Amino acid sequence: MVVSTPAELGDSAFLFKTVFAWMFFLFVLIPGRVFAMEPANPDSNRTVRAILNYLDGLEKRTDKRLVSGQFTDCGPGDTLPDLQRVYDKAGHWPALAGFDYVLSHHPLDYKAINRTAIKWWKQGGLVMISAHVDDPARERGGGLRDKPIDLNLLLMPGDTHVRWMKQMEVLADALQELQQNGVVVLWRPFHEMNGGWFWWGASDPEIFHKVWQQEFDYFTNTRKLNNLIWVYSPNHGAKTAAYYAGDHYVDLVGLDAYTDNVDPAHIHGYDEVAAIHKPFGFTEYGPHGPSNPPGDFDYRQFVEGVMKYFPRAVFFMSWSWKWGIGLNNYSKEFLENPWIVNRDDLPASLFAAKP
Repeated sequence: MVVSTPAELGDSAFLFKTVFAWMFFLFVLIPGRVFAMEPANPDSNRTVRAILNYLDGLEKRTDKRLVSGQFTDCGPGDTLPDLQRVYDKAGHWPALAGFDYVLSHHPLDYKAINRTAIKWWKQGGLVMISAHVDDPARERGGGLRDKPIDLNLLLMPGDTHVRWMKQMEVLADALQELQQNGVVVLWRPFHEMNGGWFWWGASDPEIFHKVWQQEFDYFTNTRKLNNLIWVYSPNHGAKTAAYYAGDHYVDLVGLDAYTDNVDPAHIHGYDEVAAIHKPFGFTEYGPHGPSNPPGDFDYRQFVEGVMKYFPRAVFFMSWSWKWGIGLNNYSKEFLENPWIVNRDDLPASLFAAKP
């Protein structure tokens, strides 16, 4: 960078050229270091911002750029069996632990789930939480696998709306406890909404946008939950971007996919979601298919497929049981791939930011 001297230009011209040169250096020569990723919730705490910017920067790296994740099973529990199996077999802890708030025909026992999530966070791991909740259109509580309902009922005054608001209140109480303990949550509501196997699925995308925005508004503005990173996770297939509620309501995007073949012929809809300018990940991954996995998958095939065909991916969440890392083959080699980020690889600064 060459800058003329004051004698050559005069003080004001020298100052102008100096400032311009430094602006060029900052904005062009080192892109990504000036513009921090802005969270969907403008009141997000500093830890949320630190994690988002960390994830946003991974895509530019050539190593340590794919955050490993393992789901821990649905419902209450104060242990981490799936994560422990990974460590016992591979000698590494995944960076991201997945939990689930299940509201299905019984009150949500979030205390046990939260104890485990807080413990994991304090050990230096990231936390993702999904939710399986009852169908609020039924007076006595329908199952989460009920046929898709008219989502307008969640928005309009009436019994369904009242039941839905009570469910959101319970979920917000659970997330608030985590906020009080300093835990940032990758919050993953309404997963696989483009499919028809959950009551919230296969709806009119415009109505779904309103329901997502309703929850965002309640959690963010009414309940002041500033510890959430909002994750959009359709199933791979058709309409993967159609249900995206907008940049002001989503922080991360991804796909759920269950297959041995990690390539575009078997995982569909990547291009549409990857075109959204948010960090991308596999929000659920499992080998074989959505049922009866044999537990003999070579997990090296997953990272090789991601590297070759899905280069925008910066995180993944392996599902539990025989879909998991710890109950399949080559777990150690998989987690020691140069692309993989395990718990010990996470920067300590992510957890040091004051909320």
